[in-house]
Amino acid sequence: MPVLASGYRERAKGTAVPEKLVTIGFDADDTLWENLRFYNETEARLLELLSPFAEGRDISAELLEAERKNLNFYGYGIKGFTLSMIDTALTVTGGNVPTDVISAILSNGREMLAHPIEALPYVKETLEELANDYRLVLITKGDLFDQERKIAQSGLGDFFTAVEIVSKKSASIYMRVFAMHGPGPGHAMMVGNSMKSDIIPAMEAGSWGVHVPHALSWELDHADAPDDAPRYRSIPHLGDLVKVIDEINQ
Repeated sequence: MPVLASGYRERAKGTAVPEKLVTIGFDADDTLWENLRFYNETEARLLELLSPFAEGRDISAELLEAERKNLNFYGYGIKGFTLSMIDTALTVTGGNVPTDVISAILSNGREMLAHPIEALPYVKETLEELANDYRLVLITKGDLFDQERKIAQSGLGDFFTAVEIVSKKSASIYMRVFAMHGPGPGHAMMVGNSMKSDIIPAMEAGSWGVHVPHALSWELDHADAPDDAPRYRSIPHLGDLVKVIDEINQ
């Protein structure tokens, strides 16, 4: 059956009925808990470590380029970020990076892997309110072990019907996940802080997309908002999510 742009499914007789939401997907990092702040703090330490070798170079730009280059090899997450910091140190020093600098970078990476989980406002209350009426699915990308650690330490895992840790978020991934955990993307919503990873590919798959902006953003995750799309919503914080869902399901 064809899916109409307004969000209605056409029956054989030609009448239209709303596609009720069944599955709500949530991003994890910087949607449910703080994440990018720790990357920025570690980057600041890297700038201090490499400042004696910088000679006016833009170390942050060097690091961003290393991350861009390495994403296809190391993927997303702290381990890939640590390798990109080492890559940057080698570039800035012309391959002559001191061993104590490498040791400090590795130590900072391990510290990131052990940082405590800090839930963002309204997270627990919102999940509690939705868990009895919807299938909640956590959809996150990154290193498997680190994401599992953060989910366990967050204390939020019991709210979710399923957890999907993926190497990359794409329309095909969302189609597969929403088909596995509900009637499909037409009856699903993705909630997240990343326009590029959470919202746009989920909407390309046919689901609703609700953007919850975070104060910090990663340059490689930037994308323009699909403001004119009928299935797009933006809210200032998760405390407004239940109201949006209720309006869609009316």
